[in-house]
Amino acid sequence: MTTKKEKFIRLSLTYLVILFMAVIIIYPILWAIGASLTPGTSLTNSSLIPKNATFAHYKTIFNPEESNYLIWYWNTLKICVITMLASVITISLMAYSFSRYRFVGRKNGLTTFLILQMVPNFAALIAIFVLAQVTNLLDTHIGLILIYVGGAIPMNTWLMKGYLDSIPKELDESARMDGAGHFRIFWQIIMPLAKPIVAVVALFTFIAPFTDFILAKVMLRTPEKYTLAVGLYELVSRQYGAEFTTFAAGSVLIAIPISILFLSFQKYFVSGLTAGGTKG
Repeated sequence: MTTKKEKFIRLSLTYLVILFMAVIIIYPILWAIGASLTPGTSLTNSSLIPKNATFAHYKTIFNPEESNYLIWYWNTLKICVITMLASVITISLMAYSFSRYRFVGRKNGLTTFLILQMVPNFAALIAIFVLAQVTNLLDTHIGLILIYVGGAIPMNTWLMKGYLDSIPKELDESARMDGAGHFRIFWQIIMPLAKPIVAVVALFTFIAPFTDFILAKVMLRTPEKYTLAVGLYELVSRQYGAEFTTFAAGSVLIAIPISILFLSFQKYFVSGLTAGGTKG
């Protein structure tokens, strides 16, 4: 009985902790959805289940005459997708090089990455702004993409390198004996085994531009080039009043592409996490 009671208590405490964390995570989401359906522009009357719920705020952000929300959404998606693809390709090649080859400057390069990942991007805002102005990349999406890709390299290279180190090098040697070249080994052997970490890096580099405000605010000046973060901020800080409920409606829709990407990559997070550790 004592053992059963202990198991029951542990199980109950586990579920209580899970329930508590679920409430902390889900409540702000439900509150934001409720705020987006609340009439008016103030959040004082917002609740989980608003009275006289309305979709007027969603109609406002989708109306081109009242808001550039669709343009901002397209800009953000474009920046996020290009950043994700460029980051995954660059980081995969760099992580593979650091994991599989020994060359001059390898240790110094890894140390430099370790130091760089401790420095946030906004700490170099002045240098980034001056560099973008000199290279005529200010107020351009390509300039913002290059900053995002460069900022994602240090941490994610270390992350992917650690995973690639767990893949047995005997696989490389066997493929090399069969006549496979460096690129074929990388593309047909290493990358299929590294799908879980590639999915993690892809998700991280896709989410970063969606949630960034400071760099986008510094780099972009034209309203038609704004990302969602900057555009929604400008929407809230309009001269004639703060439209917080409209902001909430725009914020709720931001979660859609992130959720779709996460659900698409979920199988790589759950299954295959130890794929690189099996020896053939």
